[in-house]
Amino acid sequence: MKAHVSRENIITFLLTTPMFENLDPVEIREILHIVDTQKFEPGEVIFREGDPGDAWYAVYKGGVDVVKESDHGTDRIRSLGEGACFGEIAVLDGSPRSATIRAQGGVTLLRIPRDAFNELVEEEHLVAFKLIKHMALMLAAQHRENTEKLARLLQAEELPHVHEGIKSIVERTSLRD
Repeated sequence: MKAHVSRENIITFLLTTPMFENLDPVEIREILHIVDTQKFEPGEVIFREGDPGDAWYAVYKGGVDVVKESDHGTDRIRSLGEGACFGEIAVLDGSPRSATIRAQGGVTLLRIPRDAFNELVEEEHLVAFKLIKHMALMLAAQHRENTEKLARLLQAEELPHVHEGIKSIVERTSLRD
């Protein structure tokens, strides 16, 4: 469902959210033109694992749960609160979603459609490249962290330590897709 959020509130939010905080006013204006606001009710699914990666999101108000479904049921992998972004990697590569995202309570999200973002890239807008650079730096840091964790897991002798280590890696990686 479409949510009403004033332009001024969106600007303030973007300026204080890590993904967007280094953008200048002209770049914020470019983002404003492609952002949709959406509201979801408690428990409502934003997208499901396997859905197309057609947009990425920032949590404006409320929170979401990242969940994985298996033959054994549904496992909450992680919760994300205000200011968190998710789904941005799927916007870059168009891959299907790797997890389901569900509203914890009432949640308002800013949605950036893949097609609109790709237009900014194709038109060589600086804002697109700044955001891609930020995504690349986040991925590089995450990759280093995961490599370090995997190296420690190779040395773990007890199965519970291996299980916890793998769980922490999944928590960090599944929320970006």
